[in-house]
Amino acid sequence: MLGVVPSPVVVSDAVAARLDLFVARMRAESREYGPDAEALLDAAADTLVGGKRLRARFCHAGWRATALFRDRRATEDPSLWDVCAALEIFQSAALVHDDLIDNSDTRRGRPAAHRALEAAHRSSSWTGDAEAFGRAAAVLLGDLLVAWSDDLLESAIDGHTQAAAVRAEYARMRRDVTIGQYLDIAEESAWSVNGDATHADRALRVASLKSARYSIQQPLALGAALAGADGEQQESLRRFGHPVGMAFQLRDDVLGVFGDESLTGKPAGDDLREGKRTVLIALTRERLDPSARALVDEMLGDPGLTPQQVSFLQATIADTEALERVETMIADYAHEADRALRSARLDNSAVGDLRELARAATVRSA
Repeated sequence: MLGVVPSPVVVSDAVAARLDLFVARMRAESREYGPDAEALLDAAADTLVGGKRLRARFCHAGWRATALFRDRRATEDPSLWDVCAALEIFQSAALVHDDLIDNSDTRRGRPAAHRALEAAHRSSSWTGDAEAFGRAAAVLLGDLLVAWSDDLLESAIDGHTQAAAVRAEYARMRRDVTIGQYLDIAEESAWSVNGDATHADRALRVASLKSARYSIQQPLALGAALAGADGEQQESLRRFGHPVGMAFQLRDDVLGVFGDESLTGKPAGDDLREGKRTVLIALTRERLDPSARALVDEMLGDPGLTPQQVSFLQATIADTEALERVETMIADYAHEADRALRSARLDNSAVGDLRELARAATVRSA
């Protein structure tokens, strides 16, 4: 029925169906590679199972907000679901590489891809260093997923009237998130040579490139581009999407320190062990005296942090009111996003969907 907001399940199911079709095609085209290559295809398919399908949902919402504004009879077609699915494949590639960079052992409550590939090496009784194999294979797995994402996107927009606009948005998204990821790992080393007063702004720049644009703003723009959005509509969606994305990343930062492992699928305090220089950490350091700041700096990035040390750092963050200040920033970003939708030339029912998606992205425990 037109005007009814699609549930997350509807979007997830539609995307999962397109992913299944695509993976089946990739398997058929890869039979000549032999059984060892099949194991890599299995690993790639495994990464596509589960997840919140956040980027697909925002892509769908961007399409809907524009398409239904122009034509209330507009209905989703396979090209839309394939673009959404391509986003999810690219996200899987990013997560494989991200877990490798961060030395994360788990993802969504299961072994991270490099750990699963390492375990497969051992169970097959292969010779050589299983851990090194797992890491090398994960690099190639991420590369394969990037290629798959490109393949699916190109087939989805082949001959489409908006192909050039969609391709340009997708290319910008890939560049931004790659640079953002680099700046994220660079900050773990570069913070010591930059003034303390700059740390929060530097962390916000990383959050913008690595998450706000990639997770929310650009998926919205992709969906809208596919629907033939004009400049004004794209601008409204960008002004909505960026603050939602910033709030989403700040919530992620909070969960990375204070999250419940049973909900997040990652150990509590994982960001502390990885030494992530987030806004939360930057604001904490601003309120500490030099000796306390030095102690926090010494502990951050220690993979062997005990639960007691994690609790100490959590208490320090709370005592400096950094957690409270980040929560205020999240709320402010959410209000900014809501204001961007007022009087926007977008479908009214789809605007309600956008507001619900924003709430789900920023008020969450996983």
